[in-house]
Amino acid sequence: MDKIAVLIPCYNEAPTIEKVIKDFKEVLPEAVIYVYDNNSTDGTDEIARNAGAVVRYERKQGKGNVVKRMFREIDAECYLMVDGDDTYAASDGPALVSRVLYDGADMAIGDRLSSTYFSENKRVLNSFGNRLMRKVINGIFSSNIKDIMTGYRAFSFDFVKTFPISSEGFDIETEMTIHAIDKKMQIENVVIEYKDREGESKSKLHPVKDGLKAIGKMISLYKNYKPVAFFGIIAAVLLIIALAFFIPIFVEFVETGLVPKIPTLIVCGFMAMAAIVSLFVGILLSNIVHKNHQDFEVARLAAHGRYNDLMGKAEAKDKTIISKIKNKLS
Repeated sequence: MDKIAVLIPCYNEAPTIEKVIKDFKEVLPEAVIYVYDNNSTDGTDEIARNAGAVVRYERKQGKGNVVKRMFREIDAECYLMVDGDDTYAASDGPALVSRVLYDGADMAIGDRLSSTYFSENKRVLNSFGNRLMRKVINGIFSSNIKDIMTGYRAFSFDFVKTFPISSEGFDIETEMTIHAIDKKMQIENVVIEYKDREGESKSKLHPVKDGLKAIGKMISLYKNYKPVAFFGIIAAVLLIIALAFFIPIFVEFVETGLVPKIPTLIVCGFMAMAAIVSLFVGILLSNIVHKNHQDFEVARLAAHGRYNDLMGKAEAKDKTIISKIKNKLS
């Protein structure tokens, strides 16, 4: 079991990956650096291997798929995830790691938006999207996350081993943020430096396409995590529309005793019924969410038990090695 595992998901990062690895070796010499290559065609894997990283592969394209494999395969006391494009400073890594190892955080978030992001980032749509996502998610979930989409984060063993990943692409950051908020995990915001890509390094993020995916993921997660609110909104909209068409019919009936718009009245009735069904669906799903919260706590206890077992084995191994050394010396 590693003390610190630096996780670098990579897709065609040949111009920068060597520098990223060397920088992290300098500031975190005790860490094991893992580069997970995601079908690169520019020799990223060979450069990373020559620089001293442990190189592994994920053939299914997409950052979410890479993160899923990394979390499944690696056991560590603290996981530090960073992009391979050299936009994040390795010198900020120890601060993120320390929040997990010494302050008990489940996730430490590298906050770009409170420092240099808006001055460094030249992509207007990216800046707008980051602001929008931060405002919407903090508003919906009553949280205070400073940077929703950052790729620089540290995680505890418990978080990694109990996080059910469904994202396949860049919306993975949104999913892990909402998961941590919903499960009331300890989240720490750490202000970090950010610099834009330089030289031949090119971003794989498509602002419109990936932005729409992130918004879609946010709506989907809102439905899953807060079903009463989600289906309550649908119920309210349906009921308002039904009433808007029903009131004129009712007024005319009171005045004349006639109902000239029978089809409209029938549609209003069906919409009201749909509103009631939607509300009850939300209530039923909320009970499932509550049960999932209970199951999550059980899973977290199991993960913590596994963590203690791994730590115990590591300590036993260390004692055995020390004992052998003493025997040789004596």
